[in-house]
Amino acid sequence: MKKIIEIKNLYKLYRLGDTFVRALDGVSLEVYEGEFCAIVGTSGSGKSTMLNMLAGLEKPTKGEIIIDGQHIESMSEDQLVQLRREKVGFIFQSFQLIGSMNAIENVALPLSFRGIPRAKRLQMADKMLDLVKLHKQKEHFPNQMSGGQQQRVGVARALVVNPKIIFADEPTGNLDSHTSEEVMQLMQNIVRNQKKTLIMVTHDNHLAEYADRVFHIIDGKIVKIEDNKRKREERGEKE
Repeated sequence: MKKIIEIKNLYKLYRLGDTFVRALDGVSLEVYEGEFCAIVGTSGSGKSTMLNMLAGLEKPTKGEIIIDGQHIESMSEDQLVQLRREKVGFIFQSFQLIGSMNAIENVALPLSFRGIPRAKRLQMADKMLDLVKLHKQKEHFPNQMSGGQQQRVGVARALVVNPKIIFADEPTGNLDSHTSEEVMQLMQNIVRNQKKTLIMVTHDNHLAEYADRVFHIIDGKIVKIEDNKRKREERGEKE
């Protein structure tokens, strides 16, 4: 299996008055192509900092971040923007949909930054909304949709650019438990069927069970790695 993300000895220090806080404290990990990984920890554990680092939104104090063979810790802002535009999709906790646009326009929006003609953008967005099972809501505006439907639009928008990697930050944080399960199943299926790599940050151990591997983070350190995929395979053999 090909490594698509590699972190080596990553540190992030923040200054608070006269003291330094270690948000990340020597983290190293690898993620393989087509893998669904969850980073799990409580508030303040460093999980969101790590996601921001992987997405090139924050620079590390020390360490290496290699995304699809490229060292991003030394990239300029323009290079990082290009990397995110070409290789990365984002799913947010707060959906981040534009209220004045309907579902299909929201999904098509990232394609406008690539100079794709409007008719082609809408055609691609239409296909993605079919994939996330929103056949009937394509013309609906965000305020006409449930939270779960809005997050499905968010998933479709992340996928429409055909990214290699999807970063999801507490993607079910604003949803009830039943809807959360539905969105997690959708994301799990997309990773398997579309061969995407998905990195999800969550505080919820139960939701992390959908991932292939789970990195548990406490005080900026990875303290445990769980291999759910292997556990599922072992259970399958016994059944």
